[in-house]
Amino acid sequence: MMKQLLKNLVEITAHREHSRLALSVISALHELTQVRQVRVLEIFPMRDELFVQEKIQLKDGQLSTIAEHTQDDPKEPLHHYPAIQACMRDHQTEHAEITAEGEHILWLPVWLHGKINTFLEIRNRQAFDDATMEMVHGLFQIYCNYKSLLDYSERDALTGLFNRKTFDDQFSRHAFAIAPHESHSVDSDERRHVVDTKAHWLAVVDIDHFKQVNDQFGHLYGDEVLILLANILRASFRSHDRIFRFGGEEFVILLRSTTLNDARKIFDRFRQHVQEYDFPQVGKVTVSLGFVGISQETPVVILGHADQALYHAKKNGRNRICYYDELVTSGVLSPEISTNDIVEFF
Repeated sequence: MMKQLLKNLVEITAHREHSRLALSVISALHELTQVRQVRVLEIFPMRDELFVQEKIQLKDGQLSTIAEHTQDDPKEPLHHYPAIQACMRDHQTEHAEITAEGEHILWLPVWLHGKINTFLEIRNRQAFDDATMEMVHGLFQIYCNYKSLLDYSERDALTGLFNRKTFDDQFSRHAFAIAPHESHSVDSDERRHVVDTKAHWLAVVDIDHFKQVNDQFGHLYGDEVLILLANILRASFRSHDRIFRFGGEEFVILLRSTTLNDARKIFDRFRQHVQEYDFPQVGKVTVSLGFVGISQETPVVILGHADQALYHAKKNGRNRICYYDELVTSGVLSPEISTNDIVEFF
């Protein structure tokens, strides 16, 4: 047991990403306690309501992320989870219950900075004995401590989204691994195939006229707009997509494994969500977005292409989305990035 425990601790503390950390923790819980099921749940606000979304689950020894066992990436209202509501309302550090079928459930909230945004749900057919509870509590505390350290280094302090440093670390390391195809000119038949093929996409988002928000209402309301926009971003994309704040009013989205048509719909739905939202005091706010397929180009070039599409959206009316390849095909943009384009983006 001690040897296995040390092995799991080494595995847990080796990671620098939240998803891998969570995977290691729930794997350790299963290996060391043989519990039947562990789920990692995320809580996020949207339009003054809280939602719960599953991130990872381990069930009967099978480990999966939500992208692997569902097509829809469901978000459920918080009231579907009375145990979570009880923990949040009463500031509980855990909550236990037994279902009508006799299954034992242990809820463990991750408290960070006085708030809960993550829960572990542990299910077992038998009651949790003292030895199991001691192991669960120990591993969970290690998870909370290490998650806090990762949050501090990976997250933007204002919005809670991933920061620019995290993007640089992750995208530079994984861009070539997730690139679905090379960038090259294609004929009409190939282009139809590309439209129907799942790929990965990068989008750059900018809040329209954000300087006017700060000048007219002050930086406190400007910060509130950024926080609320971050909430809309979380609610508009799936748990296995990635959202980053680059600084100021600029955000980057990594949208994984979807077709061009669906990517366009997802990005435009997000734009509409922002347009329809009533920001306190400020009122209506809009965003512009430029996106591009992730190819075998360098991260600098991919970012530059998305930024060119964003710049075109802002020059041509704002509150719109633009796809880089379409702009190049139509002759609106040149496929080459100038030095000035790169300097402007960074």
